Amino acid sequence: MSSQDAPHILVIDDDPVFNRVLTRALGQRGFTVFGAADPESALGLAREHEPEYVVLDLNIAGSSGLRLIEPLLAVNPDCRILVLTGYASIATTVDAIKLGATQYLAKPADVDAILKALSATEVVIDDTPSAAPMSVDRLEWEHIQRVLSENDGNISATARALKMHRRTLQRKLAKRPVKE
Repeated sequence: MSSQDAPHILVIDDDPVFNRVLTRALGQRGFTVFGAADPESALGLAREHEPEYVVLDLNIAGSSGLRLIEPLLAVNPDCRILVLTGYASIATTVDAIKLGATQYLAKPADVDAILKALSATEVVIDDTPSAAPMSVDRLEWEHIQRVLSENDGNISATARALKMHRRTLQRKLAKRPVKE
């Protein structure tokens, strides 16, 4: 298979090390891979190459990656979009799928998990109720993520809605999500 025939994957992540490592690993698996670190270059690459697959970080330089789903699908309606995030929550998962993403994975995820998710035909969300209720910390995390989503990723508006100081909210968001 020539590089012209290889499926195109666009990796959109503002972490330069992660972006470089993932694009290299996907390239070694036979894909033609393009990496972008910001929304403008991502949309430019999408228009130029019309990728079949997109790996999209949820948080791109403090902005919601979910805003890119519709423009990416406008370029290629058959594109399969995987939202990859270190800040997984139920609210953002639902939002991503409603907007047209085909899969959602929490970081850390290896290349095999990413490829499996991109090729999966059905969205797999583990919605079986847990025997134990969520911890208070996890409930807080889910609530913050829902309000953040309602405010289109705007930290200041979210802080006002939560009646919380913006810097306190930023500290909470900088932490990894609480395990259930």
